[in-house]
Amino acid sequence: MVNINTLGIIFPNTYDELIPDIALRRTMASVPFAGRYRMIDFSLSAMVNAGIQNVTVLAKTNYYSLMDHLGNGREWDLSRKRGGLHMVPPFAQANQKMYHGRVEALSSILSFLESQKEKYVILSDCNIASDLDFADLIHKHVESGADVTMVYEQSVIPEALKTENYTFAVGADGRINELLINDYRQGVQNLSMNVTVIGREELISFIKDARAHNLIHFERDIIAPSLKILNVRGYEYTGYRSRIYDMRSYFAENMRLLKHENMEALFPEERPVYTKVHDEPPVRYAMDCKVDNCMVADGCVIEGEVENCVLFRGVKISKGAKVKNCILMQGTVVEAGCNVEYVITDKNVTITQDKNLVGNESFPVYVQKGTTV
Repeated sequence: MVNINTLGIIFPNTYDELIPDIALRRTMASVPFAGRYRMIDFSLSAMVNAGIQNVTVLAKTNYYSLMDHLGNGREWDLSRKRGGLHMVPPFAQANQKMYHGRVEALSSILSFLESQKEKYVILSDCNIASDLDFADLIHKHVESGADVTMVYEQSVIPEALKTENYTFAVGADGRINELLINDYRQGVQNLSMNVTVIGREELISFIKDARAHNLIHFERDIIAPSLKILNVRGYEYTGYRSRIYDMRSYFAENMRLLKHENMEALFPEERPVYTKVHDEPPVRYAMDCKVDNCMVADGCVIEGEVENCVLFRGVKISKGAKVKNCILMQGTVVEAGCNVEYVITDKNVTITQDKNLVGNESFPVYVQKGTTV
């Protein structure tokens, strides 16, 4: 793997408020997804696959789960003497306050940025799981001579994102000539993917200037007012992606992965997605169980009936239980005689014997971590 002279920075907390139930005690980055992964796995693996060997995670709150998942970065080959994975919690310095935007977050690690050697920096949030090729993105950024490159997709703006979005007007030459905050327009727009490439020295200058003017937001306070003097270019992503912006989208995006073609698109062989290894035993299927169209992680025990479900590690479905259209996170137990449909359970939930728990596709029932129903 070749170092492509780029520093990776990940913001794990940016969209926590969009799914307050699941992110109550964790970051958006550590939200479980697709049976055995966390949302940060996609950004972090994309950086590693591109040859980035120096990654910093700028945490804000609720980061214990994230630290437990990332560890020393061994699973991503980021346990290194030079570079590697750095986890930066808030209040790293006595004079730093809790940040509200990217500029304040980056300002808290300004001395770290100044001490690094990489020429470029790639900034990424964690609410989108995709197969974005970071190596190609950085190559196009360098080739175009851009000051800043921002990734976008052509998409309708979801209703839940009407107050949390950036859209771009991109010219024929690929240059962004307008950046809109909280775009209200209907139909397909150039919607930001929350991934940006910029020179490290330029980023340091922007942060110092923004701090002097008491600015806190990178896109709206720095990039948007400077489009006429900066060469800001757009990079269109056209591949498969899962964007999490509310509980309904979280449920829907997990369910979409039950289609084989979607799984292949999100997890291509040439760019694998790495995650924490648990070394669980294989799934155990009882002789008279029924399983149809399910994603089942290792360590599960299936004795009942399961249809159209995403089961995380260590889930147990007891004999006589019927589970349909559900997302059951790690350690969930469904006891005998239960009927469970359109339900999202957090970790270590127990649904006791003969319970009937039913939601619907537009409003799945959510059961909090460690709850016994």
